[in-house]
Amino acid sequence: MKKSLRNGIIAVVMMGLLALTGCGGNQSQPPANDGANNGANGGEEKVLKIGSAIEYAPFEFMDEKQTPTGFDIDLMNEIAKDLGYTAKFESSSFDGLVAAIGLGKYDAVISAMTITDDRAKSVLFSAPYFESAQIIAVKKGSAIKSEQDLKGKKVGVQQGTTGQFAVEDLGIDPRKFDTIGDAINDMMIGGSEAVVADTPTLYYFITQNPNMDIEIIPSAFEKEYFGIAFKLDNKELADQVNATLKKFMDNGKYNEIYKKWFNEDAPKF
Repeated sequence: MKKSLRNGIIAVVMMGLLALTGCGGNQSQPPANDGANNGANGGEEKVLKIGSAIEYAPFEFMDEKQTPTGFDIDLMNEIAKDLGYTAKFESSSFDGLVAAIGLGKYDAVISAMTITDDRAKSVLFSAPYFESAQIIAVKKGSAIKSEQDLKGKKVGVQQGTTGQFAVEDLGIDPRKFDTIGDAINDMMIGGSEAVVADTPTLYYFITQNPNMDIEIIPSAFEKEYFGIAFKLDNKELADQVNATLKKFMDNGKYNEIYKKWFNEDAPKF
Protein backbone atom coordinates (compact mmCIF):
# COMPACT_ATOMS: atom_id res chain seq x y z
CA MET A 1 0.00 0.00 0.00
CA LYS A 2 -1.50 -0.93 0.54
CA LYS A 3 -2.39 -0.92 0.89
CA SER A 4 0.56 -0.85 -0.77
CA LEU A 5 -0.49 9.79 0.13
CA ARG A 6 1.62 12.75 -0.77
CA ASN A 7 2.15 16.01 1.25
CA GLY A 8 -1.29 17.27 1.99
CA ILE A 9 -3.40 15.28 -0.27
CA ILE A 10 -2.06 13.64 -3.34
CA ALA A 11 -3.46 13.54 -6.71
CA VAL A 12 -6.12 11.05 -7.31
CA VAL A 13 -6.71 9.35 -10.53
CA MET A 14 -8.74 6.72 -12.09
CA MET A 15 -9.76 3.65 -10.37
CA GLY A 16 -10.72 0.38 -11.84
CA LEU A 17 -11.71 -2.65 -9.93
CA LEU A 18 -13.04 -6.07 -9.41
CA ALA A 19 -11.72 -9.40 -10.47
CA LEU A 20 -13.99 -12.34 -10.99
CA THR A 21 -13.30 -15.52 -9.13
CA GLY A 22 -13.14 -18.97 -10.65
CA CYS A 23 -12.22 -17.86 -14.18
CA GLY A 24 -10.26 -20.10 -16.46
CA GLY A 25 -8.67 -19.73 -19.87
CA ASN A 26 -9.78 -16.67 -21.80
CA GLN A 27 -13.43 -16.84 -20.82
CA SER A 28 -14.51 -14.85 -17.76
CA GLN A 29 -17.15 -16.19 -15.41
CA PRO A 30 -19.63 -14.09 -13.44
CA PRO A 31 -18.48 -12.60 -10.12
CA ALA A 32 -18.94 -14.66 -7.01
CA ASN A 33 -22.50 -14.63 -5.65
CA ASP A 34 -23.39 -16.16 -2.32
CA GLY A 35 -26.98 -16.63 -3.46
CA ALA A 36 -28.26 -15.55 -0.06
CA ASN A 37 -29.78 -12.23 -1.06
CA ASN A 38 -32.64 -11.46 -3.37
CA GLY A 39 -32.88 -8.41 -5.61
CA ALA A 40 -35.76 -6.00 -5.66
CA ASN A 41 -37.55 -8.12 -8.26
CA GLY A 42 -37.14 -11.38 -6.40
CA GLY A 43 -34.03 -12.48 -8.30
CA GLU A 44 -30.61 -13.12 -6.85
CA GLU A 45 -28.65 -10.05 -5.90
CA LYS A 46 -25.53 -9.70 -8.05
CA VAL A 47 -22.62 -9.44 -5.63
CA LEU A 48 -19.01 -8.45 -6.10
CA LYS A 49 -16.78 -9.77 -3.30
CA ILE A 50 -14.16 -7.14 -2.54
CA GLY A 51 -11.07 -7.69 -0.41
CA SER A 52 -9.49 -4.77 1.45
CA ALA A 53 -7.32 -4.03 4.47
CA ILE A 54 -9.98 -1.89 6.11
CA GLU A 55 -7.64 -0.05 8.46
CA TYR A 56 -6.07 2.58 6.23
CA ALA A 57 -7.96 5.86 6.56
CA PRO A 58 -8.99 7.85 4.66
CA PHE A 59 -9.10 5.16 1.96
CA GLU A 60 -10.75 2.34 3.90
CA PHE A 61 -11.68 2.11 7.57
CA MET A 62 -14.59 1.21 9.83
CA ASP A 63 -16.95 3.95 11.00
CA GLU A 64 -18.53 4.08 14.46
CA LYS A 65 -21.09 1.46 13.35
CA GLN A 66 -18.31 -0.83 12.12
CA THR A 67 -19.37 -0.26 8.53
CA PRO A 68 -16.65 0.05 5.88
CA THR A 69 -16.17 3.63 4.71
CA GLY A 70 -13.54 5.79 3.01
CA PHE A 71 -12.54 7.00 -0.43
CA ASP A 72 -11.86 3.54 -1.85
CA ILE A 73 -15.08 2.17 -0.37
CA ASP A 74 -17.21 4.95 -1.84
CA LEU A 75 -15.56 4.64 -5.23
CA MET A 76 -15.95 0.87 -5.34
CA ASN A 77 -19.58 1.02 -4.26
CA GLU A 78 -20.35 3.44 -7.09
CA ILE A 79 -18.46 1.37 -9.66
CA ALA A 80 -20.28 -1.79 -8.63
CA LYS A 81 -23.62 0.03 -8.77
CA ASP A 82 -22.88 1.32 -12.26
CA LEU A 83 -22.15 -2.24 -13.39
CA GLY A 84 -25.31 -3.61 -11.80
CA TYR A 85 -23.72 -5.22 -8.73
CA THR A 86 -23.61 -4.77 -4.98
CA ALA A 87 -20.12 -4.55 -3.48
CA LYS A 88 -19.57 -6.70 -0.40
CA PHE A 89 -16.36 -5.90 1.48
CA GLU A 90 -14.24 -8.26 3.55
CA SER A 91 -11.28 -7.06 5.60
CA SER A 92 -7.95 -8.86 5.41
CA SER A 93 -4.33 -8.12 6.26
CA PHE A 94 -2.76 -6.05 3.51
CA ASP A 95 0.18 -8.36 2.94
CA GLY A 96 -2.17 -11.27 2.17
CA LEU A 97 -4.40 -9.56 -0.40
CA VAL A 98 -2.40 -10.35 -3.53
CA ALA A 99 -2.33 -14.06 -2.70
CA ALA A 100 -6.05 -14.01 -1.85
CA ILE A 101 -7.08 -12.56 -5.20
CA GLY A 102 -4.90 -15.11 -6.98
CA LEU A 103 -6.66 -17.91 -5.11
CA GLY A 104 -10.06 -16.54 -6.16
CA LYS A 105 -11.15 -15.52 -2.66
CA TYR A 106 -12.31 -12.14 -3.97
CA ASP A 107 -13.61 -10.79 -7.24
CA ALA A 108 -11.36 -7.77 -6.76
CA VAL A 109 -9.17 -5.99 -4.25
CA ILE A 110 -9.15 -2.27 -3.56
CA SER A 111 -6.90 -1.15 -0.74
CA ALA A 112 -4.75 1.86 -1.69
CA MET A 113 -2.55 -0.73 -3.40
CA THR A 114 0.36 0.64 -5.38
CA ILE A 115 0.82 -0.76 -8.87
CA THR A 116 4.26 -2.38 -9.00
CA ASP A 117 5.97 -4.63 -11.52
CA ASP A 118 6.32 -7.35 -8.91
CA ARG A 119 2.62 -7.34 -7.95
CA ALA A 120 1.62 -7.19 -11.63
CA LYS A 121 3.13 -10.65 -12.05
CA SER A 122 0.41 -12.03 -9.76
CA VAL A 123 -2.63 -9.81 -10.36
CA LEU A 124 -4.20 -7.77 -13.13
CA PHE A 125 -4.41 -4.09 -12.22
CA SER A 126 -7.01 -1.58 -13.31
CA ALA A 127 -6.01 1.77 -14.71
CA PRO A 128 -4.46 3.98 -12.00
CA TYR A 129 -6.98 5.81 -9.85
CA PHE A 130 -4.78 7.68 -7.36
CA GLU A 131 -1.34 9.29 -7.44
CA SER A 132 0.63 9.15 -4.21
CA ALA A 133 4.10 9.03 -2.71
CA GLN A 134 5.79 8.18 0.55
CA ILE A 135 6.53 10.79 3.20
CA ILE A 136 8.02 10.73 6.67
CA ALA A 137 6.37 11.31 10.04
CA VAL A 138 8.54 12.15 13.07
CA LYS A 139 8.09 13.49 16.58
CA LYS A 140 8.34 17.27 16.71
CA GLY A 141 11.91 18.40 17.27
CA SER A 142 13.42 15.41 15.47
CA ALA A 143 16.78 15.83 13.74
CA ILE A 144 15.45 13.87 10.74
CA LYS A 145 14.92 16.30 7.83
CA SER A 146 14.98 14.05 4.76
CA GLU A 147 14.87 10.42 3.73
CA GLN A 148 18.68 10.31 3.80
CA ASP A 149 18.57 11.09 7.52
CA LEU A 150 16.68 7.83 8.07
CA LYS A 151 19.83 5.80 7.52
CA GLY A 152 21.02 4.27 10.76
CA LYS A 153 17.67 5.03 12.45
CA LYS A 154 14.78 2.80 13.53
CA VAL A 155 11.93 3.33 11.07
CA GLY A 156 8.37 2.01 11.35
CA VAL A 157 6.23 0.93 8.38
CA GLN A 158 3.06 -0.99 7.62
CA GLN A 159 4.05 -4.50 6.60
CA GLY A 160 3.82 -5.34 2.91
CA THR A 161 3.38 -1.73 1.75
CA THR A 162 5.51 0.36 -0.58
CA GLY A 163 6.51 2.32 2.52
CA GLN A 164 8.33 -0.82 3.66
CA PHE A 165 9.91 -1.26 0.23
CA ALA A 166 11.04 2.39 0.08
CA VAL A 167 12.74 2.11 3.47
CA GLU A 168 14.38 -1.19 2.54
CA ASP A 169 15.71 0.43 -0.64
CA LEU A 170 17.62 2.80 1.64
CA GLY A 171 19.36 -0.21 3.18
CA ILE A 172 17.26 -0.07 6.36
CA ASP A 173 15.56 -3.06 7.99
CA PRO A 174 12.31 -1.39 9.18
CA ARG A 175 10.12 -2.19 12.16
CA LYS A 176 6.98 -3.74 10.59
CA PHE A 177 3.44 -3.32 11.90
CA ASP A 178 -0.04 -4.42 10.87
CA THR A 179 -1.32 -0.82 10.69
CA ILE A 180 0.07 2.68 10.35
CA GLY A 181 -1.55 3.56 13.67
CA ASP A 182 0.49 0.84 15.36
CA ALA A 183 3.67 2.14 13.72
CA ILE A 184 3.00 5.71 14.87
CA ASN A 185 2.16 4.63 18.41
CA ASP A 186 5.45 2.72 18.52
CA MET A 187 7.28 5.88 17.43
CA MET A 188 5.56 7.97 20.09
CA ILE A 189 6.77 5.66 22.87
CA GLY A 190 10.32 5.60 21.52
CA GLY A 191 10.36 2.28 19.70
CA SER A 192 11.31 3.97 16.43
CA GLU A 193 12.39 7.43 15.30
CA ALA A 194 10.25 7.83 12.19
CA VAL A 195 7.39 6.32 10.20
CA VAL A 196 7.22 6.14 6.40
CA ALA A 197 3.80 5.81 4.71
CA ASP A 198 1.54 7.25 2.00
CA THR A 199 1.09 11.00 2.17
CA PRO A 200 -2.72 11.17 2.51
CA THR A 201 -2.79 8.51 5.21
CA LEU A 202 -0.22 10.27 7.41
CA TYR A 203 -1.89 13.66 6.96
CA TYR A 204 -5.28 12.18 7.76
CA PHE A 205 -3.89 10.55 10.90
CA ILE A 206 -2.48 13.87 12.06
CA THR A 207 -5.73 15.76 11.44
CA GLN A 208 -7.60 13.13 13.43
CA ASN A 209 -5.05 13.28 16.26
CA PRO A 210 -4.18 17.00 16.54
CA ASN A 211 -2.78 16.68 20.07
CA MET A 212 -0.04 14.26 19.08
CA ASP A 213 3.36 15.96 18.65
CA ILE A 214 3.95 14.75 15.09
CA GLU A 215 5.28 16.60 12.08
CA ILE A 216 5.64 15.67 8.42
CA ILE A 217 8.99 15.72 6.64
CA PRO A 218 8.91 16.05 2.83
CA SER A 219 10.82 13.40 0.93
CA ALA A 220 12.15 12.66 -2.54
CA PHE A 221 10.57 9.23 -2.82
CA GLU A 222 9.18 8.52 -6.30
CA LYS A 223 5.53 8.96 -7.17
CA GLU A 224 3.38 5.85 -7.19
CA TYR A 225 -0.10 4.99 -8.40
CA PHE A 226 -2.89 2.94 -6.85
CA GLY A 227 -4.86 0.37 -8.81
CA ILE A 228 -7.64 -2.16 -8.26
CA ALA A 229 -6.47 -5.77 -8.47
CA PHE A 230 -8.14 -8.72 -10.23
CA LYS A 231 -7.18 -12.27 -11.07
CA LEU A 232 -4.84 -12.32 -14.04
CA ASP A 233 -7.51 -13.85 -16.31
CA ASN A 234 -10.28 -11.39 -15.42
CA LYS A 235 -9.63 -8.93 -18.21
CA GLU A 236 -13.31 -8.69 -19.10
CA LEU A 237 -14.28 -7.36 -15.70
CA ALA A 238 -11.20 -5.14 -15.49
CA ASP A 239 -12.17 -3.59 -18.83
CA GLN A 240 -15.71 -2.95 -17.59
CA VAL A 241 -14.40 -1.31 -14.43
CA ASN A 242 -11.96 0.83 -16.40
CA ALA A 243 -14.78 1.99 -18.65
CA THR A 244 -16.83 3.03 -15.60
CA LEU A 245 -13.82 4.80 -14.09
CA LYS A 246 -13.34 6.80 -17.28
CA LYS A 247 -17.03 7.68 -17.27
CA PHE A 248 -16.80 8.85 -13.66
CA MET A 249 -13.73 10.96 -14.48
CA ASP A 250 -15.60 12.57 -17.38
CA ASN A 251 -18.99 13.16 -15.73
CA GLY A 252 -17.73 14.49 -12.37
CA LYS A 253 -18.66 11.51 -10.18
CA TYR A 254 -15.00 10.80 -9.39
CA ASN A 255 -14.37 14.43 -8.47
CA GLU A 256 -17.44 14.38 -6.22
CA ILE A 257 -16.08 11.42 -4.25
CA TYR A 258 -12.58 12.87 -4.14
CA LYS A 259 -13.78 16.23 -2.86
CA LYS A 260 -15.82 14.54 -0.12
CA TRP A 261 -12.70 12.96 1.37
CA PHE A 262 -9.96 15.48 0.53
CA ASN A 263 -11.84 18.80 0.57
CA GLU A 264 -10.55 19.90 -2.81
CA ASP A 265 -11.06 19.10 -6.47
CA ALA A 266 -9.30 16.06 -7.83
CA PRO A 267 -6.04 16.98 -9.61
CA LYS A 268 -5.27 15.82 -13.12
CA PHE A 269 -2.36 13.55 -13.91
